[in-house]
Amino acid sequence: MTTETMTRDETEICAVLAEVAAAIEARDADRLMAAYSADAVRFGLAPPLLQKQGTAYGDADGMRNWFATFDGPPEVESRDLVVTADRDVAFAYALTRLTATPAGAAESFTLWFRSTVGLRRLDGAWRITHEHGSTPFYMDGSFAAAVDLEP
Repeated sequence: MTTETMTRDETEICAVLAEVAAAIEARDADRLMAAYSADAVRFGLAPPLLQKQGTAYGDADGMRNWFATFDGPPEVESRDLVVTADRDVAFAYALTRLTATPAGAAESFTLWFRSTVGLRRLDGAWRITHEHGSTPFYMDGSFAAAVDLEP
Protein backbone atom coordinates (compact mmCIF):
# COMPACT_ATOMS: atom_id res chain seq x y z
CA MET A 1 0.00 0.00 0.00
CA THR A 2 1.21 3.47 -0.75
CA THR A 3 0.11 6.42 1.31
CA GLU A 4 -0.98 8.26 -1.87
CA THR A 5 -3.66 5.67 -2.67
CA MET A 6 -4.90 4.88 0.84
CA THR A 7 -8.37 5.89 1.93
CA ARG A 8 -8.95 7.69 5.20
CA ASP A 9 -10.16 4.44 6.80
CA GLU A 10 -7.09 2.54 5.59
CA THR A 11 -4.84 5.28 6.96
CA GLU A 12 -6.60 5.13 10.34
CA ILE A 13 -6.34 1.32 10.43
CA CYS A 14 -2.62 1.46 9.61
CA ALA A 15 -2.25 3.89 12.52
CA VAL A 16 -4.00 1.41 14.86
CA LEU A 17 -1.66 -1.36 13.75
CA ALA A 18 1.38 0.89 14.16
CA GLU A 19 0.14 1.76 17.66
CA VAL A 20 -0.08 -1.96 18.51
CA ALA A 21 3.54 -2.46 17.40
CA ALA A 22 4.68 0.63 19.33
CA ALA A 23 2.86 -0.53 22.47
CA ILE A 24 4.50 -3.96 22.26
CA GLU A 25 7.92 -2.38 21.79
CA ALA A 26 7.21 -0.09 24.77
CA ARG A 27 6.03 -3.10 26.80
CA ASP A 28 2.90 -1.08 27.62
CA ALA A 29 0.07 -3.58 28.12
CA ASP A 30 -2.63 -0.99 28.80
CA ARG A 31 -1.72 0.96 25.67
CA LEU A 32 -1.70 -2.27 23.69
CA MET A 33 -5.10 -3.45 24.89
CA ALA A 34 -6.63 -0.03 24.14
CA ALA A 35 -6.43 -0.99 20.44
CA TYR A 36 -8.81 -3.92 21.02
CA SER A 37 -12.53 -4.01 21.61
CA ALA A 38 -13.63 -5.27 25.04
CA ASP A 39 -14.92 -8.47 23.46
CA ALA A 40 -11.99 -9.09 21.12
CA VAL A 41 -11.13 -12.66 20.24
CA ARG A 42 -7.50 -13.57 19.61
CA PHE A 43 -6.02 -16.70 18.11
CA GLY A 44 -2.39 -16.09 19.01
CA LEU A 45 0.78 -18.10 18.73
CA ALA A 46 0.75 -19.18 22.38
CA PRO A 47 -1.82 -21.38 24.13
CA PRO A 48 -4.70 -21.47 24.78
CA LEU A 49 -6.27 -21.98 21.36
CA LEU A 50 -8.66 -19.08 21.99
CA GLN A 51 -7.53 -15.97 23.83
CA LYS A 52 -10.11 -13.57 25.15
CA GLN A 53 -10.60 -11.56 28.33
CA GLY A 54 -9.52 -13.61 31.33
CA THR A 55 -7.23 -16.03 29.45
CA ALA A 56 -3.44 -16.10 29.53
CA TYR A 57 -2.87 -13.51 26.78
CA GLY A 58 -6.34 -12.04 26.48
CA ASP A 59 -5.97 -8.98 28.68
CA ALA A 60 -3.47 -6.43 29.99
CA ASP A 61 -2.36 -8.62 32.93
CA GLY A 62 -1.65 -11.49 30.56
CA MET A 63 0.34 -9.23 28.27
CA ARG A 64 2.33 -7.81 31.20
CA ASN A 65 3.22 -11.38 32.15
CA TRP A 66 4.31 -12.06 28.55
CA PHE A 67 6.44 -8.89 28.41
CA ALA A 68 8.17 -10.00 31.62
CA THR A 69 9.45 -13.13 29.84
CA PHE A 70 11.82 -10.95 27.79
CA ASP A 71 14.99 -9.05 28.56
CA GLY A 72 14.42 -5.73 26.88
CA PRO A 73 11.63 -4.77 24.54
CA PRO A 74 10.37 -7.05 21.77
CA GLU A 75 10.65 -5.62 18.25
CA VAL A 76 7.76 -5.96 15.80
CA GLU A 77 7.75 -5.34 12.07
CA SER A 78 5.03 -5.99 9.51
CA ARG A 79 5.53 -6.20 5.79
CA ASP A 80 3.31 -6.69 2.77
CA LEU A 81 0.39 -5.20 4.71
CA VAL A 82 -2.97 -5.26 2.94
CA VAL A 83 -5.96 -3.39 4.40
CA THR A 84 -9.54 -3.62 3.16
CA ALA A 85 -12.21 -1.44 4.74
CA ASP A 86 -15.91 -0.99 3.99
CA ARG A 87 -18.05 1.22 6.19
CA ASP A 88 -17.56 -0.01 9.75
CA VAL A 89 -15.81 -3.34 9.13
CA ALA A 90 -12.29 -4.01 7.93
CA PHE A 91 -9.60 -6.63 7.82
CA ALA A 92 -5.86 -6.51 7.35
CA TYR A 93 -3.18 -9.09 6.83
CA ALA A 94 0.61 -9.07 6.74
CA LEU A 95 3.74 -11.02 7.41
CA THR A 96 4.98 -10.08 10.87
CA ARG A 97 8.42 -10.36 12.42
CA LEU A 98 8.93 -10.65 16.17
CA THR A 99 12.45 -10.35 17.56
CA ALA A 100 13.04 -10.62 21.29
CA THR A 101 15.48 -11.91 23.88
CA PRO A 102 14.01 -14.40 26.35
CA ALA A 103 14.75 -13.53 29.99
CA GLY A 104 18.19 -14.86 30.88
CA ALA A 105 19.04 -15.90 27.32
CA ALA A 106 22.31 -14.92 25.70
CA GLU A 107 20.75 -14.32 22.28
CA SER A 108 17.53 -13.09 20.77
CA PHE A 109 15.28 -15.01 18.43
CA THR A 110 13.48 -13.87 15.31
CA LEU A 111 10.19 -15.37 14.22
CA TRP A 112 8.18 -14.53 11.12
CA PHE A 113 4.48 -15.40 11.24
CA ARG A 114 1.25 -14.66 9.42
CA SER A 115 -1.07 -12.03 10.90
CA THR A 116 -4.70 -11.27 10.17
CA VAL A 117 -6.84 -8.79 12.08
CA GLY A 118 -10.50 -7.94 11.84
CA LEU A 119 -11.57 -4.48 12.92
CA ARG A 120 -14.81 -2.63 13.54
CA ARG A 121 -15.45 1.07 13.87
CA LEU A 122 -16.80 1.42 17.41
CA ASP A 123 -17.84 4.83 18.74
CA GLY A 124 -16.05 6.45 15.81
CA ALA A 125 -12.71 4.67 16.24
CA TRP A 126 -11.29 1.52 14.67
CA ARG A 127 -10.75 -1.29 17.20
CA ILE A 128 -9.38 -4.77 16.68
CA THR A 129 -12.14 -7.30 17.29
CA HIS A 130 -10.42 -10.41 15.93
CA GLU A 131 -6.74 -11.27 15.65
CA HIS A 132 -5.12 -14.38 14.26
CA GLY A 133 -1.41 -15.16 14.19
CA SER A 134 -0.05 -18.41 12.82
CA THR A 135 3.15 -20.14 11.89
CA PRO A 136 3.17 -22.70 9.12
CA PHE A 137 4.32 -26.22 9.93
CA TYR A 138 6.25 -28.74 7.92
CA MET A 139 4.05 -31.25 6.14
CA ASP A 140 6.78 -33.92 6.21
CA GLY A 141 5.25 -35.90 9.05
CA SER A 142 7.24 -34.10 11.74
CA PHE A 143 4.55 -31.40 12.16
CA ALA A 144 7.35 -29.12 13.41
CA ALA A 145 6.59 -25.41 13.36
CA ALA A 146 8.42 -23.76 10.46
CA VAL A 147 9.95 -20.97 12.52
CA ASP A 148 13.00 -20.73 10.27
CA LEU A 149 11.12 -19.18 7.34
CA GLU A 150 11.71 -15.63 6.14
CA PRO A 151 9.82 -13.66 3.48
